[in-house]
Amino acid sequence: MEKAIVYFTKEISAESLVKIYEALKKPLKGNVAVKISTGEPGGHNFLQPALIQPLISKLNGTIVECNTAYEGRRNTTAAHWQAIQEHGFTKIAPCDIMDEDGDFPIPVTNGEHLKENYVGTHLKNYNSMLILSHFKGHIMGGFGGALKNMSIGIASSKGKAYIHGAGEPEKIWTADHDSFLESMAEADQSVMDYLGRENILYINVANRLSVDCDCDSNPHEPEMADIGIFASTDPVAVDQACVDAVYHSPDPGKAALIERMESRNGIHTVERAAALGLGLREYEIINLDF
Repeated sequence: MEKAIVYFTKEISAESLVKIYEALKKPLKGNVAVKISTGEPGGHNFLQPALIQPLISKLNGTIVECNTAYEGRRNTTAAHWQAIQEHGFTKIAPCDIMDEDGDFPIPVTNGEHLKENYVGTHLKNYNSMLILSHFKGHIMGGFGGALKNMSIGIASSKGKAYIHGAGEPEKIWTADHDSFLESMAEADQSVMDYLGRENILYINVANRLSVDCDCDSNPHEPEMADIGIFASTDPVAVDQACVDAVYHSPDPGKAALIERMESRNGIHTVERAAALGLGLREYEIINLDF
């Protein structure tokens, strides 16, 4: 059985992030975008600037984001820039709100729900991308990792409504739930096809494991301990490995995150992405700590 390779380290540090990127042996080239969540003001679980700065500097990368589709302090470009500055990201790297100047559609091949995915026009400026994700729970998706960061995260504000609404943006909060999860996987496919799979890498940092997303301005405090950092060239495998690590954790505090993932059928996004051929759910862990 073919398996993907997922690298792992228990140590969550700036040095470990660089080490795990180098272990992938797939240097990102050209203008490198680093997709993170800049975090809703009020929240505090997002990846901290000091943690990610050395890796972004090594890549000579640009932090990229897109505006949100919900009320808050990141749903307009002006407010979002203020949040990015307040959270310290402009001090460590160039930053770019990719849909600041509008969006454009990229095709979804054989999508069941989406025919196109709307992304920020600035995506055209990049040759490669690191999907640098904080793995944690999510109120709708069950959990957020690489697949969510690449779909909802890269979609423009308009594109987020299309994905949430499973192709019908007016149903942003009322669409069939599994259809929404499947739409995220379809959006992932469009981004991978647009940039080229060989030009995207995935790192998930499994720390501050709240049941809530970094898009929440008042997230629950984590109930379980940090796990570590996972990295792969395969977005399906890296998310599956993080989910499995939560289940396998000896920490009884994992119950809250497991309930969040299961109650939202979060694994269905991984299932759909695998069915679309975006990656493998079977993987081999290479532990960099040994």
